[in-house]
Amino acid sequence: MSAALHVDNLNVVYDDFHALKDVSISVERGESFGLVGESGSGKSTLLRAVAGLAPISGGAIRIDGEELKGSKRSKAFYRRVQMVFQDPYGSLHPRQTIDRLLLEPLAIHAVTDSDKRIARALDEVGLGNGFRFRYPHQLSGGQRQRVAIARALIVQPSILLLDEPTSALDASVQAEVLNLLEQIRRDRKLTFVMVSHDLGVITHMCERLAVMRSGAVVERLSSEELARGTVQEDYTRNLMIASKGFVKA
Repeated sequence: MSAALHVDNLNVVYDDFHALKDVSISVERGESFGLVGESGSGKSTLLRAVAGLAPISGGAIRIDGEELKGSKRSKAFYRRVQMVFQDPYGSLHPRQTIDRLLLEPLAIHAVTDSDKRIARALDEVGLGNGFRFRYPHQLSGGQRQRVAIARALIVQPSILLLDEPTSALDASVQAEVLNLLEQIRRDRKLTFVMVSHDLGVITHMCERLAVMRSGAVVERLSSEELARGTVQEDYTRNLMIASKGFVKA
């Protein structure tokens, strides 16, 4: 059985800057896989490359065994793979109602029964129909991210790419959104690929992870190994120290 997502020796180059250097990861169906590393390590670039938002200069990406060609993605791809971005303030159009924001992906994919789907999506993320005709500026940060999650889920993908989905939120609502994501993953049997600088979040949400530095994977380990401190690289140990509350310095 092929992996849900397989990345093989992927390279991304911007002008003369090598953002990803021969990166390889494999994520099984239904698994939650984490990417950690310091800022600029390439973890978000990897998600963007999978989503078709970064130029690929070498290597291969396969979804359910099917190789993706270049950076162009088909409509069928976006029915299977959706991305939730870090900043809910920037990812939602400020002049569109929540109803319009959720209707757009349904219209793009020619999905019918939009009213039922929108109501169900809002319900699933804990907002309800009362939020349907509000604008993003009328919602809190946590509510906006719930809308962003609903928008990603509404076309019923099998893989979610999560780029620091709670880092822009207040600490008081981060746990709520993470618990929501974990519940949705279990209910829908989704595959997650999650980027976070917070090792505590990755340990809680993911079974396995890759540690990235300067555009390359420097270590692969399970979340249990990370929690026990059973790591091989000094760089990973330093990340553990730097991750507030994860270990004592």
